[in-house]
Amino acid sequence: MSAIKTSLILCALLLLVQIAVIHAVFAAPIIATGDLGVVIERAAGAVSIVNTSDNRTLTRATGLGDLSHASVVYSRNERYAYVFGRDGGLTRVDMIAGKTDFRTIQAGNSIGGAISQDGRLVAVSNYEPGGVRIFDSATLEAVANIPAEYEPGKFSKVVGLVDAPGNCFIFSLWDAGEIWIADLSNKEQPEITRFTDVGKNPYDALITPDGRYYIAGLFGEDGLAMVDLWHPDKGVRRVLPGYGRGQAPLPVYKMPHLEGWAVAGRYAYVPAVGAHEVLIIDLDDFSEAGRIAVKGQPVFVMSEPGGRHVWVNFALPDNDTIQIIDTETRGILRTLTPGKGVLHMEFEPRGQEVWMSVRDLDQVQVYDTTTLEKIATLDIDKPSGIFFTARAHKIGL
Repeated sequence: MSAIKTSLILCALLLLVQIAVIHAVFAAPIIATGDLGVVIERAAGAVSIVNTSDNRTLTRATGLGDLSHASVVYSRNERYAYVFGRDGGLTRVDMIAGKTDFRTIQAGNSIGGAISQDGRLVAVSNYEPGGVRIFDSATLEAVANIPAEYEPGKFSKVVGLVDAPGNCFIFSLWDAGEIWIADLSNKEQPEITRFTDVGKNPYDALITPDGRYYIAGLFGEDGLAMVDLWHPDKGVRRVLPGYGRGQAPLPVYKMPHLEGWAVAGRYAYVPAVGAHEVLIIDLDDFSEAGRIAVKGQPVFVMSEPGGRHVWVNFALPDNDTIQIIDTETRGILRTLTPGKGVLHMEFEPRGQEVWMSVRDLDQVQVYDTTTLEKIATLDIDKPSGIFFTARAHKIGL
């Protein structure tokens, strides 16, 4: 065979390879992340990756450990979900590849996490050994450790960890009754601001959607503790002190959650501890503006993105029920009974649909927020938390 023929054959083969590569690239489906999310499978140590446009499950990522109390934050580009497990596990899930790409046990018992304003740092709050650990979001290398040592040799469980403007993280110390601000502008040397005597047993917290106010719920007493992040020098202010005064406290079957609180106009709707009520706060002066009687002890009180309706789920024995509050009339618009074990709700970014996990039926149910009718059911093993990628662009989520 002549050299010319050999050269022509090689060129032809090279061309065929190039055509095959181009065909494979353009034939492969392009996956965008804006309509994706994860559903925690608490018993299986897995997450289901879902598509909210088609209301369907795409795939599962497994091997995430103890997810009995798990939460999720997202990278700025929505590609990665950082999952915080109860066993101290920090797991990164690749939303496009549909699989786990990193996992480490960073502590003995974790309760949640957050991602910094610039997306470069991931923080994990720990019950055991007590404190906050900071990781590089790209490499997941540990970059800082903040022990929650409130007295010599005494370490507190950390709760209510959120991100705040200025690459700060804010969290509460359950055992100490304190709130700390950790400024990570210099990640090598976090600057800590401590607020002491904020109240007994802060159990969870939130940051307002504008990033200004950090509010911790108090389990050991009536009321909330608030820090104005524009004016931290003013210290901690009590909000709704004594809201349960004169009432016999009820047994608390499940701690209420403040994350995902409901804001509608100038009012916020929050769950009362040990009472069958939703409290209304006037955000102009943080005074009580009313309260709404509901069926049971509220766990999550969550607002539709437009603020017209507030959806409430409950602790046992009423955890088969959802009540929808009309924020204009402040009355109960509808009571739904999706099934036992309604653990969490998540609204699609523009609020047209809401997803809710129904653990005991192994289902996630999707409801139209206009008609309030169920429009889809996904079979998912023991679902709990539902987290959509739109959270990547919201403070405190």
